[in-house]
Amino acid sequence: MHSTYIGFGSNIGDRLSYIKGAIHALSQAEGITLQKISSLYETEPVGDEAQAQFLNGVVAIKTDLSPHTLLQTLKQSETTVGRQHRTRWGPREIDLDILIYGDIYLRTPNLVIPHPEMHLRRFVLVPLAEIAPDLLHPVFNETIQTLLERLEDDKSVVKNKDYDLSSYLSTPPLFL
Repeated sequence: MHSTYIGFGSNIGDRLSYIKGAIHALSQAEGITLQKISSLYETEPVGDEAQAQFLNGVVAIKTDLSPHTLLQTLKQSETTVGRQHRTRWGPREIDLDILIYGDIYLRTPNLVIPHPEMHLRRFVLVPLAEIAPDLLHPVFNETIQTLLERLEDDKSVVKNKDYDLSSYLSTPPLFL
């Protein structure tokens, strides 16, 4: 089993419902066991900045799926929840990204692990540092906490204290 970290975010419609649906889909997927879920954070968009704020977070999983099979599972989960593909870095119902998969470094045309821009994004590093501050980045060989402390990104990332997804770790969701 591989320790893997998945970033997630939503900025269209009922953001919380999209996130809950995606976490539920992951919790039901064959070969995936949820381990930890970060708090949710209100974050400023990156790329196309003329869009609504995101709710972002990170979930830690254990998986025996290959990286490419995991990517397919994430894309299927996005579709199941209602993702409509639009422009890159544009608004989205749900987005699921493999951030780190064990200690592997992988570069293929459709998948790069670790996520090539995660070390530049506060909306990724803050929730990841919450659940795995001592995790080593497989390329930089520095902890997530160290990468966060050195980060120059000044985008706003604020913990949303109204939402708690920890129930997905031990009990089935009640909303479906």
